[in-house]
Amino acid sequence: MQSPQVDAELLLAHVLGIGRTALITVSDVPDDAAARFTAFVAERAARVPLQHLTGRAPFRHLELAVGPGVFVPRPETEQLAGWALGRLAGLGEPVVVDLGSGSGALALAIAQEHPGARVTAVERDPGAIGWTRTNAAARAAAGDTPVTVVRGDMTDRWLLTELEGGVDVVVSNPPYVPDGAGLPREVAEHDPPLALWGGPDGLDVVRGLLDTAARLLRPGGRLGIEHADQQGRAVPALVRSHGPWTEVEDHPDLAGRPRYTTARLG
Repeated sequence: MQSPQVDAELLLAHVLGIGRTALITVSDVPDDAAARFTAFVAERAARVPLQHLTGRAPFRHLELAVGPGVFVPRPETEQLAGWALGRLAGLGEPVVVDLGSGSGALALAIAQEHPGARVTAVERDPGAIGWTRTNAAARAAAGDTPVTVVRGDMTDRWLLTELEGGVDVVVSNPPYVPDGAGLPREVAEHDPPLALWGGPDGLDVVRGLLDTAARLLRPGGRLGIEHADQQGRAVPALVRSHGPWTEVEDHPDLAGRPRYTTARLG
């Protein structure tokens, strides 16, 4: 474990039904809660993701339901959401598409923080899209702008033809892991394969989504793609060589590692 104490505290807070900061007030743990906590610790030690054990994953101002079958959203992706929201500032009713939405993190964060946006979340994996719909329904019930969830392949030529030429921002956290790459057990054993593997160089899906984004975006529309930290040169180079993209730029995460590429159509 990278942070065993933090993980243990979060698991104990979860079984007690309190926030982590409230643990300082706890003087006794009931036997049933102690037994659940011990079982959770054993599963975490076996590299079951913390978020699968708690059933929740934080993302910006959201707390999303997650579990087996869906990619657990990472903090690094929050910056891509922030970039997209910056591009939407000043637009009353922008149209946004999240390709490969998984838990719905990007789509739902954008819809929550820009209530006028019309957001569509696209997910291919039949196991993951149930989580997309669950989270979208929960956020709509909480009063956020509803997000449209569509089952589809982000590389499909006929995906969202009704939106062609009318989208302001396309975002994606696509599968970008090169085939055969070594991964931590939490990822390799628990994140769905369709969310991970991207072909020999990791960029097969990215090539397809570039075509889709170019078709969907209006002239001057913006694209943001997350990538692995080793792809900080490869992805911008691919975008520059693949269609009518301008203002191609790569951006670091908070740790200074290359994390996402952005571009303007035309």
